[in-house]
Amino acid sequence: MNEKNKQHPSALDPAILILNLLLAVVGAIIGLELIVRIGISTNTSIVGALFAIVLSRIPLGIFKKYRDINSQNLVQTNISGATFSAANSLILPIGIPYLMGEMSLVVPMLIGVLLATIIDATILYKTFDTPMFPASEPWPPGIASAETILAVVNKGRKALLLIVGIVIGVGGKVMGIPTDLLGVAWIGDIWALGAFGVGALVIGVTGDQGISLSQYYIPHGIMIGAGLVALIQVGVMLFKKEDGKGSVAGKFTSSLSDMKGALVWGYVAYVVVAIFLAVVSGIYSQMSVVQLILWIIFAAFSAIASELIVGMSAMHSGWFPGFATALIFLLVGMLMGFPKLPLGLLAGYTAATGPAFSDMAYDLKCGWILRGQGADPEFEKIGRKQQYIAEMISFLVAFVIVLVMYKTYFGNDMFAPVSRTFVTTIDAGSNMEIAKWLLIFAIPGAVLQFIGGPSKQLGVLFATGMLVGSTLTGITVIIALVIRVIVIKVKGEEGQSILYILGAGAIAGAALHSFFTSTLQLGKKS
Repeated sequence: MNEKNKQHPSALDPAILILNLLLAVVGAIIGLELIVRIGISTNTSIVGALFAIVLSRIPLGIFKKYRDINSQNLVQTNISGATFSAANSLILPIGIPYLMGEMSLVVPMLIGVLLATIIDATILYKTFDTPMFPASEPWPPGIASAETILAVVNKGRKALLLIVGIVIGVGGKVMGIPTDLLGVAWIGDIWALGAFGVGALVIGVTGDQGISLSQYYIPHGIMIGAGLVALIQVGVMLFKKEDGKGSVAGKFTSSLSDMKGALVWGYVAYVVVAIFLAVVSGIYSQMSVVQLILWIIFAAFSAIASELIVGMSAMHSGWFPGFATALIFLLVGMLMGFPKLPLGLLAGYTAATGPAFSDMAYDLKCGWILRGQGADPEFEKIGRKQQYIAEMISFLVAFVIVLVMYKTYFGNDMFAPVSRTFVTTIDAGSNMEIAKWLLIFAIPGAVLQFIGGPSKQLGVLFATGMLVGSTLTGITVIIALVIRVIVIKVKGEEGQSILYILGAGAIAGAALHSFFTSTLQLGKKS
């Protein structure tokens, strides 16, 4: 399957390109419908892979290309990229200026966040399988997609286990249990997910008792402290000297110097786009020269810091807290005294980075597994490049769909709920009381992140659990982790292998359930 010199399929091959263009349109529409109707977007990569597998079974020459698992990988990469970029990176940010009454800024903002999304994914492409973002780390949805494809291709015991996992995933979702998180807990880092589960349980139980921790900005403060320490840990990693382990000839397929270069040039690119937004939006006229320069520097910093924090969370837990991190940088921007419109653009710009970064990492993880887990570095790099091309195509398709559809959605008062949250937060204004609580609770967040180190991400994941969790979420994750510990203790590595496949099935089943139940709602009124 991955012998030396095997030719990898091209994302620009007419048969693959045509299917990808069609599925990107479908994925983008699904992403838009979900984000404006129920406030979330689903992982469509597994659906894309299964679609390619079904086509490959049709006995016609044109469909033969889809029998290659690497072709299936390109298809799942494409539809997934279109879904997440249309929803999280494009229509969510442009809803902010529209809700603020600045309709003329929607298209410039759309162009700006498209560029940010491209930069976001490009940085991931350049930093994937480096010491910062190793391909060998969990990236749980990537494992789920790969195991789904391999189980269908290889059949046998793995396929049976996967089917059992899918039944668990669908059945749990029907009963209201977040079985996607159950599956993630069987795949991701135990410590990171334990922190996430505890955070979710804390916010859920206190909320059930009528105690609102969010009114004192406790989760936000913890995330700020943990995020700052996480960035310092990233910085320490960047200043490590190059050695054999960080080179192409060593453990990783990308070097430390490649990683550093990608981050430096990525930041420069974010600065350029921030300047573009400042000029075309006219916000430069609302601030002094010093404040404008500070806004540009902070907007670019927020964009790249957000994607790194979100990426690390996604790597260990399969969950990317894009909204949470964007809200935190918005709160910091409010405390820095930026006017309302620059704050709105800052929130949208930051929110656009992270989702594409994490989603593409999941797809590259899937491809890495299918290509033999780096056994042939050259073949791995060729395949990764083709996935990058497929992802870029999906972004452009998503951009066109959003450009055509946004007036229809906004004209019917259909926005991503998060867009309204950002605008409400900006309208509420900032004060020293908020700053006090953020500072107080940043301290335990920083301590927790420092104790866990960069590999466990305890602070970031605990804060993420508090920001997006509930009692049910916390209980599900903790029970799943207890099961995992018991199974590993009894059956060792074989038990973990079984849980990987069952977990992948549970994620796949939950994703399929969300996909089809949401798709059935596409033609209905909200």
